[in-house]
Amino acid sequence: MHIRDWPAAERPREKLLALGSGALSEAELLAIWLRHGTSRMNAIDLARSLLGRFGSLRGLLTAGRQALCTQSGIGPARWAELQAALELVRRHHLERLQAGPLLASPRAARDYLIARLRDLEHEVFCCLFLDSRHRLTSCEELFRGTVDGASVHPREVVKQALARNATAVILAHNHPSGIAEPSQADEIITTRLRDALALVEIRLLDHLIIGDGCCVSLAEKGLI
Repeated sequence: MHIRDWPAAERPREKLLALGSGALSEAELLAIWLRHGTSRMNAIDLARSLLGRFGSLRGLLTAGRQALCTQSGIGPARWAELQAALELVRRHHLERLQAGPLLASPRAARDYLIARLRDLEHEVFCCLFLDSRHRLTSCEELFRGTVDGASVHPREVVKQALARNATAVILAHNHPSGIAEPSQADEIITTRLRDALALVEIRLLDHLIIGDGCCVSLAEKGLI
């Protein structure tokens, strides 16, 4: 049966308008994004099929373009719409960070970094640059690849911090393995960057490591 033939209270869009998005299942939310199904499935059945195919909502949302576009009912346009929606979420988190002192909202910083880095298949090293009031001025991706002494260059971090007139910096990178515990290489590069920044009177506040939905602070571990 087509969704338009369902009772109004059971249709995903009408249900959302009446009860709010929290009242909908993952399949119902996806059905709203899909808008319509295929000749054999309505939008909710297609949503359930996609969730089953990719194993979870997260698996679906982070699927690559080729993997998702080969599914019935999905094409480049819908994949692009999904990527735009995910980027809006990331920018929403970033906007929250820029609203006030970063140290007053450590949870917001972690939420943003988890949303930005957790599902990447490669390591990304980011720097959050703060002004004299510890407000975020920018968050920049500086390096990609294995985070060690060979790939992360203290001179470049210092150069970028000076260019942004930063007085403090927070470092962050992800572990694609999902395990957020710091490695020996993480500790070594943190010490090198702390010392290099100190030479130009810029304070390293923290180094956050992003795993599978979790975040470990080297400052909290007493490693800074």
